[in-house]
Amino acid sequence: MSERVALFLDFQNVHLVGHGLFESFGTPPYCCVPDPVRLAAIIQERRLRTSQVTDVRVYRGRPDPHHQPTPSSANDAQAAEWSRDPRVDVIRRLLNYRGWPKEPPHEKGIDVAIAVDLMHLAFRGEHDALVLFSGDTDLMPAIEAIKQLRLCHVEVVCWAGHRPLRFPNSRLPYCHFLSRDDWTNVVDDWSDFRS
Repeated sequence: MSERVALFLDFQNVHLVGHGLFESFGTPPYCCVPDPVRLAAIIQERRLRTSQVTDVRVYRGRPDPHHQPTPSSANDAQAAEWSRDPRVDVIRRLLNYRGWPKEPPHEKGIDVAIAVDLMHLAFRGEHDALVLFSGDTDLMPAIEAIKQLRLCHVEVVCWAGHRPLRFPNSRLPYCHFLSRDDWTNVVDDWSDFRS
């Protein structure tokens, strides 16, 4: 019997860590944007148990069109493209522009949204496993709570060459390490939105 899996993508973390590890210096991030559906296919194929990724949850900031019209348009187009797959939910929060334009905008509330949804889906009990793709240690309390309460099986994903989320003094939760070839196979070039 196939296990039901929900994949959680901390998208900026997934994108920028992969970009830093696998792209040449100076390559613009918009030239290599990971596709959540293709990431889900890799996880589904590589899990040790027969699985079906039934939910793909993408968490990311959304640029304000008044401050950054081009990145905002690209962000909207990506959300629309990915959401054509009925399994995909793109959860976006407006970027915080405090200090703009001297300082770049930054995400606010994304980690909390991921942690809340991890707990929510774990309590609902509709999935056999929750798989988190992030290197952000702020998400560890949610993973620890799910394990302590025995709500659901949790796995993590990270790019090869990056440190995975782990319980102290442990090799758990199980980690799917994705390679440079995986990166190449999941990224799309969104340069058209720069012209």
